[in-house]
Amino acid sequence: MEERSIAIVCYDGAELLDIACVTTTFTLANLVGELPVPYRVTILSPGGRPITCGPGVVLHSGQTLEQFASPLDTLVVAGGLSWHQAADNPLLVAHVRRLARISHRVTSVCTGASVLAAAGLLDGLRATTHWAFADQIAERYPRVQIDADPIYIRAGNIATSAGITSALDLMLSLVQEDHGLTLARQVSRHLVTYLQRPGNQAQMSVFTTAPPPDNDIVRRLVDHIHTHPAADLTTTALARIADISVRHVTRLFTDHLGQTPARFVRHSRLTAAAHLLTTTTLSLPDIAARCGFGSTETLRLTFHRRFGLPPSRYRTAHRSTPPT
Repeated sequence: MEERSIAIVCYDGAELLDIACVTTTFTLANLVGELPVPYRVTILSPGGRPITCGPGVVLHSGQTLEQFASPLDTLVVAGGLSWHQAADNPLLVAHVRRLARISHRVTSVCTGASVLAAAGLLDGLRATTHWAFADQIAERYPRVQIDADPIYIRAGNIATSAGITSALDLMLSLVQEDHGLTLARQVSRHLVTYLQRPGNQAQMSVFTTAPPPDNDIVRRLVDHIHTHPAADLTTTALARIADISVRHVTRLFTDHLGQTPARFVRHSRLTAAAHLLTTTTLSLPDIAARCGFGSTETLRLTFHRRFGLPPSRYRTAHRSTPPT
């Protein structure tokens, strides 16, 4: 094979960054790796027309979607805010289904998963998409097992990635699959991004916090949890602090925070541990004790379950202060 052909299916309203994450990753792989079998990236659009990606942003297509028939190494479907119109377009969906049959790998970025789902390519499979649209897509396509947490999911020769820049992680994993870890690392350095977040790392940053709850009791308990992560934070203990029943505490957290007290406490402790990992040189046993995990092993298990990597690797990837 003289080159690895990559085709990106785009449409009006497709997100430009979805597309650029793909094109730039493979272009850099060619430049950095001086590949004997280079990547060739083609942008496909309905009718070969220019694509409006946003106010004042027009992207010219490389070829006409309906006429493209060359075998592909990788098919990519871009996402965007107009995903529902793309997924409801029978011609676009039919041509994606057709191209999938002649592609070695089939992938989507962000809400592009909806087009793969509409084409029946995700039936019975676990897939991901942008967390903000996961519920809508899951409701539309009940045969697809939508998981809004991971940044990308591989299911055989089909891969779906989450919101926008998670496409970098998926494309880097494809470069590594094709040419090895060394080249993938070189490309990631040129992209000034992590190499590469594991696919099962959560989309939502651990540091993303909700606004303070309106309820005075819940706000007081939340403040206590955040400032005393190593304390007894069982629901019974929280009920004693607030001088209310355990059932009332559970109902208040569910109503105002959308989760049980125990789940909120676990997330708060994980946030505290992540902060200490990236801003201090404290040992793992010290961090585990300060954040109420009880043991280093519990801390490791919690991190791996949430991010798909151990605390030591999380610290290396996210450190904001140099080690001493």
